[in-house]
Amino acid sequence: MSDEIAKKISTATVEAMKAKQPERVMTLRLMTSAIKQEEINQRSENKRNALTDDQILTVLERMVKQRQDSIEQYQKANRDDLANKEKLEIEIIREFMPALLSEQQLTAIIDQCFAEIKPKGNSDMGLIMNYLKKHLKTGQADMRMVNTIVKNRLQNL
Repeated sequence: MSDEIAKKISTATVEAMKAKQPERVMTLRLMTSAIKQEEINQRSENKRNALTDDQILTVLERMVKQRQDSIEQYQKANRDDLANKEKLEIEIIREFMPALLSEQQLTAIIDQCFAEIKPKGNSDMGLIMNYLKKHLKTGQADMRMVNTIVKNRLQNL
């Protein structure tokens, strides 16, 4: 592990151990493990060893998505205790990600996208999402929310 985010995670792990925060330590170790696993995967593809911050953000974003899916499943099964645990893990992971854009900021970017692409219907969904992925930094927006907003806008054309 290298780069800024990985160093922050490592420092936070030590601090959490000293403060005797077992849930936080566990989540931070899971993050470190996921990053190291991605480094191993990259190595097997003959790429460089250390991940960049963007690659680490992609790993963290994947972890958040997994936990969001788990929360949905736990809530369907009336397991609020487990859902709350996953929510806590998301909060800890998000500490190392860029702040999420507000709905107003996101809407402004989507408006700009629509102005440039001038979509005619649902068939342009792929073009729009590709544009947005290029213009949104990793971890800056919940792509599920983006997808929902874009679908609603396309239906109202």
